[in-house]
Amino acid sequence: MTQRTGYLQTKAHYEILDGLRGVAAMLVVIFHTFEAYHMDNPFTQLLNHGYLAVDFFFLLSGFVVAYAYDDRWGKMTQADFYKRRLIRLQPMVIMGNIIGAALFYFQSSAMFPTVHTTPVWKMLLVMLVGFTMIPLLPSMDIRGWQEMHPLDGPAWSLFFEYVANLLYALGLHKVSKKVLTVLVVLSAALLIHLTVMGPRGDVIGGWTISAKELHVGFARLLFPFFAGMLLMRVGKRIHIRHAFALCSLLLLVLFAIPRIGGREHLWMNGIYESFCIIVMFPIIVAMGAGGTVTGATEKVCKFFGDVSYPLYITHYPLIYVYTAWVQRDNIPWPKGAVFGVLLFVTAVAMAYACLKLYDEPLRKWLTNRFLYKQIPQKISDAAKV
Repeated sequence: MTQRTGYLQTKAHYEILDGLRGVAAMLVVIFHTFEAYHMDNPFTQLLNHGYLAVDFFFLLSGFVVAYAYDDRWGKMTQADFYKRRLIRLQPMVIMGNIIGAALFYFQSSAMFPTVHTTPVWKMLLVMLVGFTMIPLLPSMDIRGWQEMHPLDGPAWSLFFEYVANLLYALGLHKVSKKVLTVLVVLSAALLIHLTVMGPRGDVIGGWTISAKELHVGFARLLFPFFAGMLLMRVGKRIHIRHAFALCSLLLLVLFAIPRIGGREHLWMNGIYESFCIIVMFPIIVAMGAGGTVTGATEKVCKFFGDVSYPLYITHYPLIYVYTAWVQRDNIPWPKGAVFGVLLFVTAVAMAYACLKLYDEPLRKWLTNRFLYKQIPQKISDAAKV
C-alpha cells in the first residue's frame, strides 16, 4: 500500500483492490460484447456470469467507503461527505450520458425499437435528467428497454451506489459490528431468496423503476455493501503471494463458469451465484486487501484502478451501437469478433482519455473549490511574514 496526501486523504491505499476493480470492469466490457450474439439464448453466453461484476463492485464499495470514512466523522460533516462522493462519481456520470447522446441515433435497430422514433428534444431532455442521476420512469423510455438511464445503461448501478452512500452517511457509519453482522445475515437471506426462489435463478436486473426491478436492485446492493463494510471493520485479511494474479484468475473463473442447471433447474444457478457473492467475493477482497504489489504489477494495478470507473460508465454506448449492428445486419461471429476486439480497445482508450482530459482535471478543480478549507486572508498574510 502507498500513501496519498490531500484533504482527508492520508490513509494507505489498496492497490490490489483498485486493480481488481479494473479487471472486473474489463470483464464487464467483454461480457457485454458477447451478449450481442446471445440475446435469444443468454444461457449459452461464453462469459456467462459477467454481470456479477456489479455485485463485486458493491462489495468493494462497502469496504472502501468504510475504510476511508469510518473514523472521520467529527472531522467531516455529512455535507463534506456528500460533496466528496459527488466529486468522485458525478463528472463521469455526466460524460457517460454525453457519449450516450452522441451515439444514440447510431443504435437504431429491431433490438432498440424506439430509437428511430425518438425526437431530438426528448433525447436531450433524457440526457439532462441523466446528468442528475434521477432515474427515469418507464413512461420516459426512449429505447424500448425501460431502463432508468437509457443513454447509459450501467448508470443504474450508480443510482444504487448513491443510495448506499446516503444510507452510510445517515446512519450506517454509526452502527456497531454486531448490528452490522445482523444486517449482513438478513441481506444475505434476501439475496438467496431472490436467486434460489426467484423466477430467473440469477441476480440479473435492477435497471428499471418498478417494484420487481427495485427488489432485484436492493437485493444486489445490500448484502455486498454491508459485507464489505463488515469485512473492513473486522480486519480479516488473507496474506498470500501473487495476490493480484490469483484474485484476477478467480474472478475470471467465477464469471466464466457456464450457466448451472439450465432452464429446468434455475435454483441451481441461484445457489451458485449466491455462493459467488456471499462466499467467494469477500474472500477475494480479503486476499486483495492482504496482498502487496511492487514494480510492474503495481503500475498495472494503478492503471487498472484509474481507468476502471471511466471504463465502466462510458463503454455501454459503444455496446449499444455494436449490438444494433450485429443484430440488424446479421454479422457472422468471426467478423464480429474482430470488431469486438476493436470495441474493447476503443472503450479502454476512450475511458483513459476521459480520465486524463476531463475527469481528473475537473475533480481537481472541484476539490480545490469545494473541499479545501479556506484560510482567512489575515492568517495567510501573517504566515508569509
